[in-house]
Amino acid sequence: MMERYISALMVLVLLSGVNSASLAATNGADQAKLPVPSTNAQKLYGSGRNDLLQLRILLRNGRAQSSVGSGFLIDTGNLVVTNYHVVSQLALEPETYVGEYVDTSGRRGLMELLAVDVLHDLAVVRIDRAGTGFFRIPEQLPELRQGQYLYSLGNPLDLGFAISEGAYNGVIHRGFYDQLMFTGPINAGMSGGPNITADGRVAGVNVSKRLDGELVSFLVPIRHARELLKKAAVVRKQPKSFNETVAQQLLAHQTLMVDHLLAAPLTSKSLGKYQVPVRESDQMRCWGQTSDKPDKPYTVEQIKCSMESSLFVSGEMQTGHMAIRHEYTRGTRLDALRFSNLVAKSFKREQFGSHKDRRLTGPVCTEQFVTNGKLPMRAVLCVRAYRKFAGLYDFALVTNTSDENLVNLQSRLDIKGVSYENGLRVSRLFLESIGRVKKP
Repeated sequence: MMERYISALMVLVLLSGVNSASLAATNGADQAKLPVPSTNAQKLYGSGRNDLLQLRILLRNGRAQSSVGSGFLIDTGNLVVTNYHVVSQLALEPETYVGEYVDTSGRRGLMELLAVDVLHDLAVVRIDRAGTGFFRIPEQLPELRQGQYLYSLGNPLDLGFAISEGAYNGVIHRGFYDQLMFTGPINAGMSGGPNITADGRVAGVNVSKRLDGELVSFLVPIRHARELLKKAAVVRKQPKSFNETVAQQLLAHQTLMVDHLLAAPLTSKSLGKYQVPVRESDQMRCWGQTSDKPDKPYTVEQIKCSMESSLFVSGEMQTGHMAIRHEYTRGTRLDALRFSNLVAKSFKREQFGSHKDRRLTGPVCTEQFVTNGKLPMRAVLCVRAYRKFAGLYDFALVTNTSDENLVNLQSRLDIKGVSYENGLRVSRLFLESIGRVKKP
């Protein structure tokens, strides 16, 4: 692995050489209250309650509860659909955690985790009882229309089983995998529960909500669960580890993510005297801000871009994400020496991670003074490897211009959960895309 690190860090040296030759869970008090269910909601709950479950993740030692979610039995079998994030501890640390289900009658038992889909946040578990057949996933899935009533079931806040009403409001494409927008309450603990139409057909699986809005919730389309159920049906016993499966899925995601984000050239924006690379798309948004205070002898203007979504791996790790930051600093009442000290302190404040992190290795970094044929820059490239998921890395690249005395551009690229090759690919493109505004 060290050989790969060394060659990764050479991206800066290589670029410098080329250019020398020729001169990139929630607080209960904040939850929306569940409205009193309609007559139709009561009928649906009565019909489906026997196949509705609460799923609990417990510590093996002492059986203390660590996390809870919901799930539902499919057809008349013993397979249960839920969210991956509900059972992630069981998937990644089976030696520490065990899974238990509780149904609406109070019956409980152990569960086996058979299959996971990190990309769509789904999982399938097996229990020791069969369903009644209420929740089915037919080959012909329901066609949803804007404003159509939908109903979410689950166990909100570990308070008891419940049903909530809302409306379907289209497909959301802010991430790389489509989700359904449900304008209705999905509270903590309802994750993994079913969302059904007025005639009882399963439309999706409860997955998340926006904390900065009212009743803005999301569902995983049920067709993704259908594919995972087919895989789970042939699994005889719970695998000893899902690390390899999760790693393969994350590697597939990073290929899609990088290829999609770089399908077109990076957009170039003017920031002071410089041209900076950004990416604006359905998956990535950019914002700008300025700090121009009368009591400060300098001004700072920023452009920040960040992906709208990331992949949940565990409570300690979210990955499959890219962010860009550019800061343009201009000295208004500073001499060259004081401005240089200001810029140096800003560069020194950049953080690249800890060597004590149990999820990733410590950062291995190199620092070079380079030129990309447009600008001389100071650059630091840091790489960290995932401890459990072979072939995945986090890359961080920070650059600082050195062509002016009283203006400075400091840029940063962070890309998480990528292959070694894609990390180099994006870092090099970012570095090559920084330049000066062309004079008219």
